[in-house]
Amino acid sequence: MISWLASIVAAVPEPLERLLSYISFRALMAMLTAFLIGVVFGKRLINVIYQLNFRDRGRDTGDLRVSEKSGTPTMGGIIIFLSFLIAVLVWARLGNMYVGMVLLAAFWFTALGFFDDYLKSVRGDNDAGLGRGFKLLLQILFGLILAVVVLSPASSPFSPDIASKLFVPFVKNPVLDLHHFYHLFIILVIVGISNSINFADGLDGLATVPVSLVALVYGVFAYILGNSKLASYFLFPYIEGAGELVVTLAALVGGLAAFLWFNTYPAEIFMGDTGSLLLGGTIGTIAVLLKSEVLFLIAGGLFVIEFLSVFIQDYIGIKLMKRRIFYRAPVHHTFQFFGIAEPKIVVRFWLIAVLFALVSLMSLKLR
Repeated sequence: MISWLASIVAAVPEPLERLLSYISFRALMAMLTAFLIGVVFGKRLINVIYQLNFRDRGRDTGDLRVSEKSGTPTMGGIIIFLSFLIAVLVWARLGNMYVGMVLLAAFWFTALGFFDDYLKSVRGDNDAGLGRGFKLLLQILFGLILAVVVLSPASSPFSPDIASKLFVPFVKNPVLDLHHFYHLFIILVIVGISNSINFADGLDGLATVPVSLVALVYGVFAYILGNSKLASYFLFPYIEGAGELVVTLAALVGGLAAFLWFNTYPAEIFMGDTGSLLLGGTIGTIAVLLKSEVLFLIAGGLFVIEFLSVFIQDYIGIKLMKRRIFYRAPVHHTFQFFGIAEPKIVVRFWLIAVLFALVSLMSLKLR
């Protein structure tokens, strides 16, 4: 918005107008804006959420001590969303198609998570939110909308020669043309990424830093893919306008940093599904818009592990084998079961996420 105002106000000095045209500058300002908004107003939002009685009810997890966290305000994703939204509205080019799709994803998944958290609060049970099938249906619906937008010739931001082709890390050329099956693939990406981040949100601060690292990785890719010279140098297809995603990702990182201010152990607030679905839906959408869906398997490797631990436990262990494979799932609760302190688990998972992020960045040159 600021760059647009600068372009129509004649009194703006040329150096300032040129500065506002730089994606790197607006991205840094978006990150700073989101962080300051979240930190300044976060405590007030927490107090409002607490007074409205939107609090975590805890679950009976056997030997894991979670009762001490019962009553902690939830719906902390509102802090992330508002910080992110304001920063994007101020610093991003709102006429950009990529920014519009990301904002749609943010609204869609924040609303979905909010209503889930709301029902859990009013019903006094963390298992009494929206039905699993209904949530899955809405995730699929958004995935279908996104697929139609990015694959229809009239609206697709991609050139016809790459629109339905699948790119994978460490390989220079697309490995497969999915044709109409790309619609299904996009739906699976949205559902998979949104739920994997949701599963990882189980300990104070656990999901925040890894999501920030994934966002930074995608920010690097967005900057390269949206710059014709850099895309040519790194042998990537040039995606016109994709560089604006750097601003949205920077705003997301700023909002996450502000939320972490209050979410570090012991947490003053939990992000709830309001936050985890917001993050998963937004990251999934950006992965599709950058044609870097498979990259998430590396950059978001920690979330993939969490997702697989739940899938193996529920569908292979309990349903097929009639026994537990892990002591607890998601896997971070297994380490809790072993008696490892929560802050130590969180920091170690952060370090693992750093390694995954570094490996994903290596794929820029090792192709």
